[in-house]
Amino acid sequence: MKKHLFTCNLVIVGSLLIGCSSLEQLPFVYKPDVHQGTIITQEMVDQLKLGMTRQQVQFVLGSPPIADPFHTDRWDYVEAIKPGGKRLKSRRMTMFFEGNQLVAIEGDWQPRPSTEQHDG
Repeated sequence: MKKHLFTCNLVIVGSLLIGCSSLEQLPFVYKPDVHQGTIITQEMVDQLKLGMTRQQVQFVLGSPPIADPFHTDRWDYVEAIKPGGKRLKSRRMTMFFEGNQLVAIEGDWQPRPSTEQHDG
């Protein structure tokens, strides 16, 4: 009786462990998107202009998640997305200031050229 109970428990525990380990590959299991960092859209980036103040940049993008106390004229924004169990994608954008003015933008996002047409 004890041997039969031990075998049943072993089979149940083994089945649970094997079942849990293979859930990642099952196509019908829901895998949510995982966002970390600052979510930035191209529309937000298109609002940025050189010469903006720190407050204006912060209004558009939000507070910088990485503000290095040793490099106060640099703000780094990082976004990581893992869509539905797929590969992790990460993007970054760095803002450089001189005094209180934005002087450069580097990274994976860049403002698109303005397409505004002026009457005249």
